[in-house]
Amino acid sequence: MVYRIQLAGSTAAEILGSSFIFGPLGGVVSMYLFAAIYGRLGTRAGGKSARNQVFHVLAYGGIPVAASLVFWLFTALLIGETAIVEKPGMELDGFVAFVLRAQFAAYMLLWLWSIVLQVMGFSEILGLATRKAFGVWVLGQLLGLLLALFLSILLAILFP
Repeated sequence: MVYRIQLAGSTAAEILGSSFIFGPLGGVVSMYLFAAIYGRLGTRAGGKSARNQVFHVLAYGGIPVAASLVFWLFTALLIGETAIVEKPGMELDGFVAFVLRAQFAAYMLLWLWSIVLQVMGFSEILGLATRKAFGVWVLGQLLGLLLALFLSILLAILFP
């Protein structure tokens, strides 16, 4: 998804520029972070896997979300800057609103498919039941969220 932390008056070029800088960096770091989290959680849940197997499951499970970038690109080409920059109070015509809603629905379906692929992959490589693999996935997501929250607070304190 496009990096959408927008300051007042951000242009589409500024948003895309920051997404090209921080997106790949954040993606690689989070992939290694989640591979470490899921590797440990899977071992503690009774599964057996190597970190590279967990990394491959996460990478394969991320393909649907990466594919949603293609839908977003077509949306941006079709309706323009409205797909990138959210302007408060702006009324959208019916076609633009429909395209944006369809793009969001496609993103959500692909995101859910990504979760299914990751849980199935964890179940396979860890040798766990699907319910237990889903529990490992949920716990890993919560730990990742807490770690991200802690890092954002730490960065806010260090760089006010």
